[in-house]
Amino acid sequence: MTFSKILYGGDYNPNQWPQEVWREDMRIFKEAAINSATINVFSWAKIQPAEEEYNFQELDEIVDLLSKENYQIVLATSTAALPAWMFKKYPEVGRRDFNGRLHRFGQRHNACPHRLVYQKFASRLVAKLAERYGKNSHVSCWHINNEYGGECYCEKCEAAFRVWLKERYGTIAALNQAWNLEFWGHTVYAWDEIVTPNGLGDAMSPEKTAFAGLSLDYRRFMSDSLLANYQMERDIIRQYDATTPITTNLMGTYKGLDYFKWAKEMDVVSWDNYPAYDTPWSSIAMKHDLMRGLKKQPFMLMEQTPSQQNWQAYNSLKKPGQMRAQSYQSIAHGADTIQFFQLRRSVGGCEKFHGAVIEHVGHEDTRVFREVAQLGKELAQLPALIGAKNHSEVAIVFDWDNYWSLEYTSGPNVDLKYVAQIQQYYRYFYDRHIPVDLVAVDADFSQYKMVVAPVLYLLKDDVAERLTSYVEQGGHFLTTFMSGIVGASDNVILGGYPGPFRKLCGVWAEEIDALAPEQHNTIAFTDGTLGEAQLLCDLLHLEGAQSYGSYTSNFYAGQAFATKNNYGKGQAFYVGTQLVPQSLDHLLDQMTADLHLTPTIKEATPLEVTQRVTKDQVFTFVMNFTGTTVSLPQTFAGETDALTGNMLNAETPVAPFATYLIISKR
Repeated sequence: MTFSKILYGGDYNPNQWPQEVWREDMRIFKEAAINSATINVFSWAKIQPAEEEYNFQELDEIVDLLSKENYQIVLATSTAALPAWMFKKYPEVGRRDFNGRLHRFGQRHNACPHRLVYQKFASRLVAKLAERYGKNSHVSCWHINNEYGGECYCEKCEAAFRVWLKERYGTIAALNQAWNLEFWGHTVYAWDEIVTPNGLGDAMSPEKTAFAGLSLDYRRFMSDSLLANYQMERDIIRQYDATTPITTNLMGTYKGLDYFKWAKEMDVVSWDNYPAYDTPWSSIAMKHDLMRGLKKQPFMLMEQTPSQQNWQAYNSLKKPGQMRAQSYQSIAHGADTIQFFQLRRSVGGCEKFHGAVIEHVGHEDTRVFREVAQLGKELAQLPALIGAKNHSEVAIVFDWDNYWSLEYTSGPNVDLKYVAQIQQYYRYFYDRHIPVDLVAVDADFSQYKMVVAPVLYLLKDDVAERLTSYVEQGGHFLTTFMSGIVGASDNVILGGYPGPFRKLCGVWAEEIDALAPEQHNTIAFTDGTLGEAQLLCDLLHLEGAQSYGSYTSNFYAGQAFATKNNYGKGQAFYVGTQLVPQSLDHLLDQMTADLHLTPTIKEATPLEVTQRVTKDQVFTFVMNFTGTTVSLPQTFAGETDALTGNMLNAETPVAPFATYLIISKR
């Protein structure tokens, strides 16, 4: 799915302003080459002021104005925040939280996904919207709900959970075995004895639990439940509009929803990018690659701020050039749209200090607007980029079941976090300009030279068999400590760690030591290089694998910390500890030395260099996220920057947040 041009705009709430402001906004937006607007995200209460009353007059006027001004409209369904009358008349529509409290009217994501009253009124609203606007050619995308998330633990969800479990397990005996309910004498004999894992039941906290199988299944169930709400709205829209793309905005590595499963139901992935002031640029790039990897196609950047956020602890301004560079990083990693939250700052509410294209001053004579206008004019010149692909020889496995189950685990180390483990391996390839795809566990691994699966703790379906086959056929597979430990219900796979990977990797991890933050172990590589290990340390026995080096401290000094095993036509690598970045780099340099991975630039440079390609062209983005001025790589001397038309030369200084685009024939 592609758009005819790069959508440039964002969330617009003219319903919060008198109509004389709308016309002025149109004039200002034109100055910035803004060509799209996302509307109607939170307008349910205005459209439906009472149960049997609908009023589309204002929305009609907004849609008419944007259509006459030739804007592409991203039309939202408004179902993410319920009107007050619904809570007043049907208080059961609210969610019951982890602590068992029934929520009253307020905030967003405030509906229980299983309440028929919510489904009834949401369906009616969506049907009226789709019937009214579905044939408008300016509606270029449907935006369902907004940032789905959260959980409900009410009795309606509990009853639906029991049905979901019966479909999954078939019998009570199978469920008892899957959850290992002999532990603590928790055996159940009827489906209605199962209760939700909240603070009143078996959960120890929102992130810890006495029965991981139970809590893991509730995560799966709630992700499926919210997905069913999305599918309900999507299917209604399709009754009136057969072709316009439909999406909902995701949130990167958000823990609550299995985005790979969601992406299968979406025409195009869209997401909201809100890094903190100190988020590493490699982490931002990784999330873009994850969003692209959900469907292996370009995505929409649905939201970013043009200046600053309002809801983080420290809401720093974006420095001059930062928004432009961040936008091009999004495009370089697969974005076909650049959209902001928000186009005009709200007067009140908790987001009144969230950045906007038009600030509270009300005019365009601001630093932020000038940068937005510069970017808009540049993007208008890049239509040939739409639909361009990103090609990678390395895949990193990202899996929400592993995300959930690893962090539910009681032990061995509270500091073990799933995304952080993925990020440190991604950072290695990012620093070396080696493109990466983030893929699901059911991906086709055969198209990659190397598959990296850190902390692949939970194994489901035929994942271990397919990875083994991948290596047998000549692939290169890397996994780490806390991999191959449990099956789909979080019960340990017996026979020694790393379970089904034991023969593939040629190692047995007899024990796992946990290190506190102030502790570390020293290591020595076989080439004499010294290093440091942290967090967790596997005590490995070699069963055919070759060692890259050994611990030199603690009682297991002399035992290997990382290995390589030849298996079939390929190799399996095992990293038995968390290495400090310098040590991890040294190890991965050795592991990848014979793979002949193709970087986007062979010349060493601290700049980010990322490529997208079409059938005929290569788009090379060169971006400086270092914070200091650096030299231009000689590779690009004599090339023309397509964004400015300027010739680049060996003496060209690359200032902080400077961005160049070199377009070449493929």
